[in-house]
Amino acid sequence: MQYDLIIIGSGPGGYVAAIRAAQLGLKTAIVERYNDRLGGTCLNVGCIPSKALLDSSEHYHAAHEKFAEHGIKISNLGIDMPQMIKRKDDVVDQTVKGVQFLMKKNKIDVFYGHGSFASPHDLDIAMSDGSDDQTISGKNFIIATGSKPITPAMMNYDKNRVITSTEALNITKVPKNMVIVGGGVIGLELGSVFARLGTEVEVVEFQDRIIPTMDKDCSKELMRALKKNGIKFHLNHKVTNVEGLKTKAKVTVEKRDGGEPFTIDADYCLIAIGRRPYTDKLGLDKAGVPLDDRGRVVIDKHLRTAQPHIYAIGDVVTGAMLAHKAEEEGMFVAETIAGEKPHIDYNLIPGVVYTWPEVAAVGKTEEELKEVGVPYKSGKFPFKALGRARASMDLEGMVKVLAHKDTDEILGVHMVGPRTADMIAEAVALMEFRASAEDAARMSHAHPTYTEAFKEAALAATGNRALHV
Repeated sequence: MQYDLIIIGSGPGGYVAAIRAAQLGLKTAIVERYNDRLGGTCLNVGCIPSKALLDSSEHYHAAHEKFAEHGIKISNLGIDMPQMIKRKDDVVDQTVKGVQFLMKKNKIDVFYGHGSFASPHDLDIAMSDGSDDQTISGKNFIIATGSKPITPAMMNYDKNRVITSTEALNITKVPKNMVIVGGGVIGLELGSVFARLGTEVEVVEFQDRIIPTMDKDCSKELMRALKKNGIKFHLNHKVTNVEGLKTKAKVTVEKRDGGEPFTIDADYCLIAIGRRPYTDKLGLDKAGVPLDDRGRVVIDKHLRTAQPHIYAIGDVVTGAMLAHKAEEEGMFVAETIAGEKPHIDYNLIPGVVYTWPEVAAVGKTEEELKEVGVPYKSGKFPFKALGRARASMDLEGMVKVLAHKDTDEILGVHMVGPRTADMIAEAVALMEFRASAEDAARMSHAHPTYTEAFKEAALAATGNRALHV
């Protein structure tokens, strides 16, 4: 069977690429190794289920900690963890079925099975339902197979007491305590879920701060807020051994520069130190597609591999492992194959941490600007000075605007606070059109809203003109 485009992997990058290709008139097929489960990691064991649990745990935490002050009285407040997991599963199922519908709507052929290249233009599929293997041929291919958690051998990952995010999403009894190895996005989001539900959470981070790839002010603000939720942090520490027992995990930790090791006993040890590209058994050698020293598919600026008809996107290539980055790349490739001239500005792909308060950022950090010697000015505004935040009792965090010292062009926006995951889109739009901090400051923002904090930070960046501090 011959196709204009065959996509290996049905995560956000893969299925969005398939839809866009079909819209452009390409005969398209998508290959997914898991039977009847489109959507990849994001929809099944990543973005969507984790956000479902984050929302559920935030509702409980608000009821437990804030409702009384709002004048709302609740008796016999409790947690039905199996129901919480069931709701999460229902959200996932609805989302997966939505993607399946989109495949049918756009007349995209779906093959459930493990695809591997037999040649640069032929893909063998070991069907997941046990039926006879199939071979399909394509003029073009997209490798969109995503990533999986890094689990070093010394951490003895057993899927029982030593777990990754995949298993953490299915815990049906609130743990008494949990150790999280890694203070990045995944670890902090899941740590927030369980801390809100009453689990004693300890985070071990090798670097000197949490979310180390984001602006330092964001790290400080988020850590301050998470400490108030009871999360304990061991920064500049490393895990030297993890032992999974029948009913608990023993985690040995020591300071990064040496020091006396100590052991933490917990119900679970969650490994969240990053993810690695999933390129196993894809037959890339038969296709003539090389990998780099980190297992990523080597591509050029057009996302082409060494074979010009084979592209790669998302977590299997260089760059941030973000679902929306993969989506942009998927559309980019589909439009390129169709003869269009798309463009991606990687500097304007936002990053978000869905804790509460949320963290969101786009553009350059202050550290990055200093490193390359770009002259800049900074403006900050705290949410505690905002009427809307006081009304909702969401006082943690701030908005920070970085602008070029001479031209006033916005170079970076960094937010910690309520609904910043949604607010960051305003900054992306302004930066896409190379707006200045003065432009943002002159825009009328509805009152009272959280977005007024962005306006105030922009005012602060244009000569200390913030109005409400």
